[in-house]
Amino acid sequence: MGKVHRGSYIIFWWKGDHEPRHVHVRTANGKKIGRVDVATLRGLEGWTPERKLVEMTEQLKHEGRL
Repeated sequence: MGKVHRGSYIIFWWKGDHEPRHVHVRTANGKKIGRVDVATLRGLEGWTPERKLVEMTEQLKHEGRL
């Protein structure tokens, strides 16, 4: 499992998790916000992530963590 704290968010993921590849997003105090598809950088289940979260996910991909 990977996990990072960025700003007021906790972003985490599991290697080998089910498709599509995605990250889970929670607030800094643990409240579930949603999931972001790593390939498309879009929210899952009809959720639209803030641009800041999309940029954070993009940065994690660039760093080779996802």
